[in-house]
Amino acid sequence: MLELHQLEKRYPTGDLALKGVSLTVGAGEVLGLIGPSGAGKSTLIRCVNRLVQPSGGKIVLEGQDLSHLGSSGLRRARRQIGMIFQEYALVERLTVMENLLSGRLGYTGFWASWFRRFESKDISQAYALLDRVGLGGMENKRADALSGGQRQRVGIARALMQSPKLLLVDEPTASLDPKTSRQVMRLILELCQERSLAAIVNIHDVVLATEFLPRIVGLQAGSVVYDGPAAGVDRKVLTQIYGDEDWSTITQHIDRARESSASDAFKQMAAAE
Repeated sequence: MLELHQLEKRYPTGDLALKGVSLTVGAGEVLGLIGPSGAGKSTLIRCVNRLVQPSGGKIVLEGQDLSHLGSSGLRRARRQIGMIFQEYALVERLTVMENLLSGRLGYTGFWASWFRRFESKDISQAYALLDRVGLGGMENKRADALSGGQRQRVGIARALMQSPKLLLVDEPTASLDPKTSRQVMRLILELCQERSLAAIVNIHDVVLATEFLPRIVGLQAGSVVYDGPAAGVDRKVLTQIYGDEDWSTITQHIDRARESSASDAFKQMAAAE
């Protein structure tokens, strides 16, 4: 689905943000990207959709190399990539519905988008997505009247308006309280499962990452130092990624989160039966 081959990014200052990163993300696979500040997590995500131009390597999506696409080719390729931003990236003065419909701009001609003329099927899809993310009836609210959790849900729905095959999620819970963070993570995972979406989730919260994300990739100074199941993230792995520290409290929280997640999954299975 997505293949990164020896991806590099060197900034004009000479700093090497990514050092030969190679990853494969299968269709429908969701992975968490963790690591200290400055490890290259956000740079990696932004290289995938070419918001940041890589210095070397290849980015292959569905067999197409995105690394050197021109503007028109990149515009078409970006239709397949939904982006969810840490700071929501909503147009504050526009309504929830208007923000959602901006997710269709990659499919809409210039004049149609300028006059906000969208097809009835796009509007129907927007209403359905609002219901799915728990914002039904809020289509006419301005974005600046929403809470942080509601804004993030609008951002999620807007990304899905593209009908993408890949989601890039940049710190989706950084500005949210613990309860809302869990709700947002659960929603992202459910939507990926429902729509068979692949996703890369850049996240600082290690406990949240290991509870919700089945595969974890750890970056340290622009290099992959761990790529494996969430269950494998222990003190040794945390030290590899973040450096020496007493990780006992964190690993206890990770273990409790896994037990809670497993218990929730069992309850859901029992209810389904």
